[in-house]
Amino acid sequence: MRVVMAISTRFAARHEIDTARLKAMLAERVDGEVRFDDGSRAAYSTDASNFRQVPIGVVVPRTPEAAVEAVAVAREYGAPVLSRGGGTSLAGQCTNTAVVLDWSKYCDKLESVDAKAKRCVVQPGIVLDELNRRLESTGLRFGPEPSTHSNCTLGGMIGNNSCGSTAQRCGKVVDNIARLEVLCYDGTRFWCGETSDEEYAQIEAHGDLRAAIYRRLRRLRDKFADDIREGFPEIPRRVSGYNLDSLLPEHNFDVAGLLVGSESTLVTVLRAELELIEVWPKRALVVLGYPSIDRAGDAVCSVLPYKPIALEAMDDKLIRDERLHHLNAEAIKKLPEGAAFLLAQFGGNDQDTVDAQAKRMLDGLHESEHDPTVSFLDDPAREDELWQVREAGLGATAHVPGHAETFEGWEDSSVPPERLGDYLRRLQALYEEFGYSSAAGPSLYGHFGQGCVHTRIPFDLFTAEGVSEYRRFLERAADLVSEFGGSLSGEHGDGQTRGELLPRMFGDRLVSAFAELKDIFDPQNRMNPGKVVAPQPLDANLRLGATWAPITPQDLHFHYPHDGGSFVHAANRCVGVGKCRQLDTSSGQVMCPSYQVTREEEHSTRGRARLLFEMLDGHGDSPIQDGWRSTDVKGALDLCLACKGCKSDCPADVDMATYKAEFLAHHYEGRQWRRPRSDLSMGWLPVAARVVTDARMGWLANALTHTPGLRRAAIAAAGVADREIPRFAKQTLRQWFDKRTTRAGGERGTVMLWPDTFTNCFHPQVGRAAVAVLEEAGWRVTLPRPRLCCGLTWISTGQLRTAKKVLARTVTTLAPHVRAGGLVVGLEPSCTTVFRADAAELFPDNHDVLRLRDQTVTLAELLTEHSPGYQPPRPAGRKLSALAQVHCHQHAVLGWDADAQLLENAGVDVAQLGAGCCGLAGNFGFERGHLGVSEACAERVMLPKIRAADRGTVVLADGFSCRTQIHELDSGGREAVHLAVLLAAMYKTQPQRN
Repeated sequence: MRVVMAISTRFAARHEIDTARLKAMLAERVDGEVRFDDGSRAAYSTDASNFRQVPIGVVVPRTPEAAVEAVAVAREYGAPVLSRGGGTSLAGQCTNTAVVLDWSKYCDKLESVDAKAKRCVVQPGIVLDELNRRLESTGLRFGPEPSTHSNCTLGGMIGNNSCGSTAQRCGKVVDNIARLEVLCYDGTRFWCGETSDEEYAQIEAHGDLRAAIYRRLRRLRDKFADDIREGFPEIPRRVSGYNLDSLLPEHNFDVAGLLVGSESTLVTVLRAELELIEVWPKRALVVLGYPSIDRAGDAVCSVLPYKPIALEAMDDKLIRDERLHHLNAEAIKKLPEGAAFLLAQFGGNDQDTVDAQAKRMLDGLHESEHDPTVSFLDDPAREDELWQVREAGLGATAHVPGHAETFEGWEDSSVPPERLGDYLRRLQALYEEFGYSSAAGPSLYGHFGQGCVHTRIPFDLFTAEGVSEYRRFLERAADLVSEFGGSLSGEHGDGQTRGELLPRMFGDRLVSAFAELKDIFDPQNRMNPGKVVAPQPLDANLRLGATWAPITPQDLHFHYPHDGGSFVHAANRCVGVGKCRQLDTSSGQVMCPSYQVTREEEHSTRGRARLLFEMLDGHGDSPIQDGWRSTDVKGALDLCLACKGCKSDCPADVDMATYKAEFLAHHYEGRQWRRPRSDLSMGWLPVAARVVTDARMGWLANALTHTPGLRRAAIAAAGVADREIPRFAKQTLRQWFDKRTTRAGGERGTVMLWPDTFTNCFHPQVGRAAVAVLEEAGWRVTLPRPRLCCGLTWISTGQLRTAKKVLARTVTTLAPHVRAGGLVVGLEPSCTTVFRADAAELFPDNHDVLRLRDQTVTLAELLTEHSPGYQPPRPAGRKLSALAQVHCHQHAVLGWDADAQLLENAGVDVAQLGAGCCGLAGNFGFERGHLGVSEACAERVMLPKIRAADRGTVVLADGFSCRTQIHELDSGGREAVHLAVLLAAMYKTQPQRN
């Protein structure tokens, strides 16, 4: 243990770092972005774990060679270094007071592919899903696939020795690495992998620093070989500790294998040569139902002989949590009876062969004591849906409505599969003993085919007694898993959560071997110090903890009903899953458009949530010290499009659009003069539009905004970006409606059409079409009196005091209609969303607001759900094809299922663009400094797909912003239309009815 003590001493005695000089030299010498600002340091202060450490600064290298130079500069100033991938680590290994290298923005290249050898070389910042997309043409893929596959990087996977469900077929990352190019803190750089005796002799002959490392590694191996063979559990999921077993002769002295899973504590990985596996295109998924999760664990060894490529498990508590989060509802319906489920997946090149494998398993189980209830699926779409139920586990169990908050800590223990059922029973007994088990207690799920168990536990990390119990539980749990011959970590690594517990699993002698290994590669203890070796205590550096005392904001505008009225709880929602960082253009996910085009952590939902958390300064050492006045927080929120995508796409239900509006309201409180002019011109647009249209001066406003010279002056006065300003219509919807002399419909009753500002003043053709369609459907249409507004533009610009006054007046005026049971039809999704979501969060106790929420419907909802027997028009002649750009707020709040059903009933072959946000997003795209991001969002998917579509394909877009963006930017001359306009046009082309 002398080496451990030496490392601990060096850690404690490290000298003060000249941060200013360090930053200056990094900026001068490193080809990349150097960020020592408070906002960046706050955004990187934590990962997906219980821990928090504010970094010294962040470096975003453009190349691996730039990272080498960054480490050289850090070495000159004695600064610790932390290499970080997707930042989703669950044991604290991606948070440290160090110079953080973030590889994910630029170092994402697939450098070479050798399909014949089934190998490729990658840089560490490449995202797993993106790598596999680039490999599609080869018929190969990288095998291990964690549930964060849409946003985890290969460098992070190597650092953690990741696994995922596919490890049943292909093993852990360590089993799929051919070679690594690595950098030691002292500047030694080399490629490594398996090493024959001849190769070892050649390396040693050089007599350089690499040779010295290899000699010491050989001596370390020989010294501890017997201890390694005896003390390392032979189970599929041993991830804890360093991979000293890779140095044994039976593993060919594999130095790359040794360094996999070392969590940035030994070296910096610059490149990796990966071993690839064949893609099996055919799948069959069998879901097996059991009466309890431990009984499902008992059945695992009866399933394994049939060689499933994945064998996952989840209990009914996870299903309950997902229902409470409104996740994967349709997929959950496909589960068989039971309180726990095994998901056995089979794969291959031939569907009949794959199905036969699954049926052989079912026949075998039917004759055993583990006979289950069964759901059998070989439809890839249905399989993917059920797989999403399993992959949503971490987010779904984090903030369960009505239940205690849960945390990592004993997140991924692993035991021999044949002992899994007994281990689960003992683990549940331990929950009972510590009071963590209840009807709403911890769910259990995981990679049961390899004995790995996932769980989040309702630890009390807010009081000294609770933290003490947290420590005591982890110590007892470590002893339990060691008794079963298991591993503290079966997937997510040791970091700080389990580093202190390693002696309980390995014993002091092997832990001293880990310390000697650390000394070989990092004798100065500058690589991610305090993790794995000489770890900081498992109850130190807690993100919360007994001393956490955040500022509690008062006089909030929103009431945060899902967070007990607390902005603190809302800001603490993010658990670091990082789903907001995914880049897949086919995912159908809306969040987070600004991250998708900037690749900046602080422009992700997670990064913004971290800054808001730090703004509350619960530890007294936050980089963000100026509260609501913070320019760093405002800067991070500036590129939030308020698309509300995170409201539905984030597994932890973070609602950044609401948080942004709240922040801006307080940021400018008492100093409205500091607001940008665009807040006034865009926020008060409904008032300005009313003045212009009432005075019949739309022509003059159009002249001012579209005549050269005058246009530039108008844009400057409004403080908006240099882009086309929407034209006022010659006649508003209200003016047209008031002049009507004949009105049809009425047999179904009366419905109120909401004349939002955008429909009324700019696109009244949408309203006119809606009136025609509604009357054809048998409804009598009215418009509210007097002129009203939902307050959207004031909400989105954070002018919440005004927004509440405007909205309160509207609610009072509409109250008689909704009290009588009347429906309100919204045409503009963002305005409809105010009634369906924002209003109730601003006025949660106002019953008229709640009635309005429940009785506001979209046009499609009215026609499909409230108009029994209604048959929409069908296109005359050939089948009509359409592409739909679904508005972000409709995706997040309103839903598009009714639209899809209505269009199907109308005989329209429609496909969603799946493009995410159009990029205009109300006021966002008109604000100065946002034009580049706005256009990049549109060009990411939406505009290329529209340009590529057949000329006869209709482009549908209910959102005014979406239609405006498509009109203004280069969409190949295409114009988008509202659903109402399409239906009205189809009515006109139908044969005359008697």
